[in-house]
Amino acid sequence: MFQPLITRETALQAVVSVRPLFERAVNTQDFGDSGCAHVVVMDPYARPGSIAFTQAILYEESFNRERWDADYAMYARAKAKLAWRTGRDTYGLATSAPHLLESGDTVLGGGVCVDGIVVGVSGMYAWYDEAFAASVAWFLRAIIKGRIAGHDKPFVE
Repeated sequence: MFQPLITRETALQAVVSVRPLFERAVNTQDFGDSGCAHVVVMDPYARPGSIAFTQAILYEESFNRERWDADYAMYARAKAKLAWRTGRDTYGLATSAPHLLESGDTVLGGGVCVDGIVVGVSGMYAWYDEAFAASVAWFLRAIIKGRIAGHDKPFVE
């Protein structure tokens, strides 16, 4: 029976690893003036067309949601959905591969695809959204590498 290595728990673990960065970012205007953020981690085993997008979301979390002046969850999901469907980062997609866009797609940066691991972030400047999304994806990748190498430690939030 198939036992996925990437689960909701490992996605949470990756976000927790980056959480101090998110918390610093939403409490300074260096990363954007909204003071909040939202992150969406997709299930890398779920394939577009075989499962609904919302069912393919493994984990999502908001930071300083009480300060929202826009629906950052909607933007983060839109970025994650585009990266999930295309297998590419969203930053610059409108100019580098406009043929991959469909009506209603976002053209905002902040969705990344790292070796099939898709993460979308919204709430900060697009280049920081992208950096935070990539950080979560790379941490998730590292967690799995650690498990494969036998360095699996119990996860404590």
